Amino acid sequence: MSRATLTINSRNYGSWSLRGWLLCKMAGIDFVEEELPADDPASRAELLLLSPSFLVPCLVHDSVTVWDTLAIGEYLHELMPDAGLLPADAASRSRCRSICGEMHAGFANLRAALPMNIRADHPNFMVWAGAQADIDRVTRIWSDCLLASGGPYLFGERPTMADAMYAPVCSRFRTYHIKLDHLCDDYCDTILSMPAVREWIEAARVEPEQLDELDAEF
Repeated sequence: MSRATLTINSRNYGSWSLRGWLLCKMAGIDFVEEELPADDPASRAELLLLSPSFLVPCLVHDSVTVWDTLAIGEYLHELMPDAGLLPADAASRSRCRSICGEMHAGFANLRAALPMNIRADHPNFMVWAGAQADIDRVTRIWSDCLLASGGPYLFGERPTMADAMYAPVCSRFRTYHIKLDHLCDDYCDTILSMPAVREWIEAARVEPEQLDELDAEF
């Protein structure tokens, strides 16, 4: 199997890049990374939520180019079904796709109010009603899945596409010191302790690029 190329943007701010990169790591595909510079106009627009579409991350493998995160996950699942990116059970697989789709299309208030910023730390962050409603919905999804599967991941003992999709939310909850119940707090610890996620976080902490709009004091 030929080596793939994954184009990403900032590790510190790029929530969609983290999702695509983590999916590639979880699938076990052999890939190299290409990181867009911070001054790339398209990348900057995506990070600041000014772009109507998201073209990063982008996976190129053989003659196939896939640039949507859900599509990357589905492509990798078809390519490497034994990696377990989707649950084996049909009902669980449908639920996994549903909550991935909800993350992909929703939670606009959470994205805008709590931008991903791994290097930041905001212990006294004020959460307003719109973002709180999104937080409540996310934690309800997590609790329902964890209680049904027994954890430690959303669909049981192995991480799936759903865990990759919600990994940046775990980072956001830590950055902004969001209060969680024991079950959801443990889930955040589980995700942030994954070797691949730790690798991403360590690289983000030494990344030189800075976006003033996302590093402003809240």
